[in-house]
Amino acid sequence: MKQKFKSVKEKMNKLFQKFAPVKEKAEVFLSKLPKRKPHSEKYYKRIAFFNKYSLIFHFILACFITFTVEVISRRDFFSAVSFVGNHTWAYLYNAFIVFASLSIVYLFKTRAQLRVLITGLWIFLGTVNGIILSNRVTPFSYTDFKMLPDLFAMQNTNYFTAEEATVVVAVVASFIIFLVLFFIKGPKYQGKRHVVLSPLAIVALLVVGIPITTQAAQSSNIIASYFANIAQGYSDYGFVYGFSTSVVGRGMDKPDDYSKETIDAIETLVDSSKEETTVSAGKEPNIICILLESFIDPYDVNFLQMSEDPIPTFHSLEQNFTTGYLTVPVVGAGTANTEFEVLTGMSMQYFGTGEYPYKTILKQSDCPSVESIASDLSSIGYGTHVVHNNTATFYSRNNAFSKMGFDTFTSKELMNITEYTPSGSWPTDKVLVNETVKAMDATENQSDFVYTITVGSHGDYPAEKIIENPEITVTGAADEASNNQWEYYVNMIHNTDNFIANLIDAVNRRGEDTIIVMFGDHLPTMGLEDSDMKSGDIFKTKYATWNNFGLPKQDADLTAYQLLAHITGQMGIHEGTMFTYTQTQADSSTYQNGLDNLQYDLLYGERYAYNGEDLYPATDLVMDVEDVNVTSVRKNVLNNTLAVYGSNFTKNAKIFVNGEKVPTTYLTSGILTTSLDNVSDGDVISVSITGSQGIILRASNDEVIYEDPDVITTETEEPTEVNETESSETRTSETETSGTGNSETGISETGNSQENN
Repeated sequence: MKQKFKSVKEKMNKLFQKFAPVKEKAEVFLSKLPKRKPHSEKYYKRIAFFNKYSLIFHFILACFITFTVEVISRRDFFSAVSFVGNHTWAYLYNAFIVFASLSIVYLFKTRAQLRVLITGLWIFLGTVNGIILSNRVTPFSYTDFKMLPDLFAMQNTNYFTAEEATVVVAVVASFIIFLVLFFIKGPKYQGKRHVVLSPLAIVALLVVGIPITTQAAQSSNIIASYFANIAQGYSDYGFVYGFSTSVVGRGMDKPDDYSKETIDAIETLVDSSKEETTVSAGKEPNIICILLESFIDPYDVNFLQMSEDPIPTFHSLEQNFTTGYLTVPVVGAGTANTEFEVLTGMSMQYFGTGEYPYKTILKQSDCPSVESIASDLSSIGYGTHVVHNNTATFYSRNNAFSKMGFDTFTSKELMNITEYTPSGSWPTDKVLVNETVKAMDATENQSDFVYTITVGSHGDYPAEKIIENPEITVTGAADEASNNQWEYYVNMIHNTDNFIANLIDAVNRRGEDTIIVMFGDHLPTMGLEDSDMKSGDIFKTKYATWNNFGLPKQDADLTAYQLLAHITGQMGIHEGTMFTYTQTQADSSTYQNGLDNLQYDLLYGERYAYNGEDLYPATDLVMDVEDVNVTSVRKNVLNNTLAVYGSNFTKNAKIFVNGEKVPTTYLTSGILTTSLDNVSDGDVISVSITGSQGIILRASNDEVIYEDPDVITTETEEPTEVNETESSETRTSETETSGTGNSETGISETGNSQENN
């Protein structure tokens, strides 16, 4: 143990050494300031008093920090007081965690400075939680740190503003500067330090004391080990505990009975009742699965009244095709977790607090591919596609969809989006009709599975009235601001309903057997409670289906991870480990235990279900289903631009010169321009569609070598006087007749000299 402490101390010393240059500069700066007067005897007595009773002081400080964090997180003083009164033991347990973190100061001389640092960190985390809860229902967790690149890539949305980002950076920078100065000039502990006893006591507190206390608190129902509702869990058990759980409780715990024998028994049970897939090879019905962002039936909200039915298409589908309530794992946010359940047939309830598998297990370099509905359907001949009018990298979807076995992914960057919601934050879903059909048309003589994700009804919903003449008027909310939010939301899902109707019409015109499955991923961010809902549960949305080949109506209330197993089972498709397990064992008393074991085995275990092999390797995900082409370039001397001509350009298309991206202006899906200053004679011109942080999503299949018509190559090294004159005349003639022969345009054109390079 002593050696371990020595190693930790050495690492800390190396860390402090990195700040040595900063310390030296700060000391020079401080040396120029007026000297402070010596401290009085009273000051030293006060310091001695605090050192003597530092444990009591730490406990009081921990209680203060915990209460302050709760006030900030809840954004309400009286709510924090209510938490302390109604969940006193949970509050004290949170304070104990903070107390344990403060004990680290006993390892160093700069105790006062470290107290400020630890206090600042906890209050900073609580502040971040408060800010996040003002924009969504799901509180701040450790996994959100992995989402920061995604959030900073979405500056045009309501997740955060440039002003908020500036304030955060300024506050953090100021705090760091203060800490540096405080560490240099602040007091240092002069008393005797117990080199062995103190570290042992601290390690015992952190490694033994907290786990034992946690187990006792959980056994006494003071706190819970699993949050079915993470927002409610943070509210009941405190932010400090909730956030700490998200740090240490990631991934899945190994089931107590996990073994090869257990998995073999589950497989034997499934095989004994599994049916064979009956759809005809080559004639399988197309399957379209649509995630409807924040979609609920507004008539399920008890207090709302609408001027007319905002979702008539959805209600018609409920009357005529398979439908039901869908239990989802999140409220107000966390779309990716509902998506994970639907696509994999796995349940989020076995993961740690605040887990996002897309950002954790699926991002690990040693993580094998994940069996999903895409890989299962691919095994029987389906082409598999994703269509989404948001960025490709949000939730790391481009990585996740590859791990899940999808063939193609058409994201926002690969669409020419022209219409946005009234708030201006999100694209409308109208574009998804053509993009979904385009994905299906891209495969010949092949059935398709298309997973389409909408975004038009995404929050935040404005509290001011921004739709002057709404198609649907709404009443019944608590106040005018809330009513404005609900009216905006209802009109957005009315647009979603129109999208559903238009997609059904477009699919029906194709004349192929197709089923469409659509579901709400979670309730909107409106502060709804169980009592507000007709279902009595804020974790219930709805799903509905449509088909054109006579599949009978078989209503059922399902969980998100059961949805596609239920639908494919009706169709006669019985493929995949998780989906066939649900199809055969959903009514069994051991269903949940088997589900826990199977998904642990496939994600974290030995993959006994696959005999230790990787049966579903990740795909080389292709972005979009259409090639980006470059056909020619044209010089325009009048406005000093080079125009690049081709097809399937989008607003995210960038011109590359000799492999380097240059500033690009998008004109149409067939024309891009850049300054002539960026190109020279003989440069290789190509085009790529780029995503956030400049990643290339799709590159053009061809290149063009730019041949500047104003550059004249002579045939001899030492031209005669006559040749020079002829060259001058030729150059003048070519300039006047370049391009289309119109000297007024100033345009010169270079054809595609390497069409298939």
